[in-house]
Amino acid sequence: MTERKVAVLVWSLRKASYNRKTALALIGLAPETLKLEIIEIGALPLYDQDLDADAPPAWRAFRDAVRPCDAVLFVTPEYNRSVPGVLKNAIDVGSRPYGQSVWAKKPAAVVSVSPGAIGGFGANHHLRQSLVFLDMPALQQPEAYIGHAATVFAEDGSIASEDTRKFLAGLMTAFAAWIERTAE
Repeated sequence: MTERKVAVLVWSLRKASYNRKTALALIGLAPETLKLEIIEIGALPLYDQDLDADAPPAWRAFRDAVRPCDAVLFVTPEYNRSVPGVLKNAIDVGSRPYGQSVWAKKPAAVVSVSPGAIGGFGANHHLRQSLVFLDMPALQQPEAYIGHAATVFAEDGSIASEDTRKFLAGLMTAFAAWIERTAE
């Protein structure tokens, strides 16, 4: 198998967020063929089409970090039954100027993480709607909604449950296979 570079986008800005812990766990559970790297999005100025001609340096750096990646792993919380504003902003920054999207054709996987019982189901599906427009083939199965996030992690940040660890490792194996089937 070919080694694939995967952008990991964590949509919670909180340093000790469950989403960041999940992303780090997924990186550790990924097959050796995947080289995952977290790309930070907290410093991105809000998207404004008037700035497309002379994009802010943070936009250019973000686009340059995502562009060479073979795939994208989205790890998101749910805010008000939808995606966080910082996620939508990063999607907009990466998709513009029109015709120059850094997202197009990149295989994607979505993991939603929430302290609530339904595991960020709303955010997960709202994001999937955007992925259709962005021309990103999204892994359909297994679906990954991590609920009751406060109970998922041990004090050292590792996954506390062996069943959850196995599920997440299986997700990453399925994502690696998905990338191989869909990457251009």
